[in-house]
Amino acid sequence: MDPLMVPDPAEFPRSCRVAGPAGTRALGAALAGVARAGDALLLFGELGAGKTCLVQGLCAALGVTENVTSPTFTLINRYPGSLTVDHLDFYRIRPGDDLGDIGLFEVLDELAEGRTLLVAEWPARLVPLLARRIELLAVAGPGPTDRRWFARGMPALPPAWAALFPEATAPC
Repeated sequence: MDPLMVPDPAEFPRSCRVAGPAGTRALGAALAGVARAGDALLLFGELGAGKTCLVQGLCAALGVTENVTSPTFTLINRYPGSLTVDHLDFYRIRPGDDLGDIGLFEVLDELAEGRTLLVAEWPARLVPLLARRIELLAVAGPGPTDRRWFARGMPALPPAWAALFPEATAPC
C-alpha cells in the first residue's frame, strides 16, 4: 500500500462543500460537537488540501488554547482540551519504519481505553490497525480555496457524523 495514497472520492458515500479556510475550520468545529474520546479520525487529501486547517477548527472548538500546527516533523502533537487530541502525521513515515519508535502504540492504547481522540494525516499506514474509524477526504472545490469533504466510516459512519455530510452535493 502506498503510504501517501489518497482514496477515490467515489468510494465515499457522503460529502459537503465548504468555502475557503474559514469554512474548513467551521467544519472542524462542527466535528468537535460529535467527536468522542476513542474516535479515530483519518484525514486524506493532497498537500494543501486543508487537513491541518480542519484540525485547527476541531481543536479550537474543543478548547485547545495552544497553536495547532502540522505534526509533519514532530510526527505526533498532543493537544489537551475538553478532549485530548493526538494529531499524527505519517507523511514522512515510510514502509519499514518502526511505528513504535514514534510512540504510536501508546497512542493506540489510549485510543482503545477511550482517553484520546486520534486525528491522523496521511494515515494509510493506520488503516490496517484500526477496525473502527472515520475517514475524511478533502478535494479541491470550484473556487481556489473551496473544498469538498467526503466522509465514510468503518464499519459505518455514525449517524451524528453523517448528518454533517448530508449528501453528495449539499453544502455544509
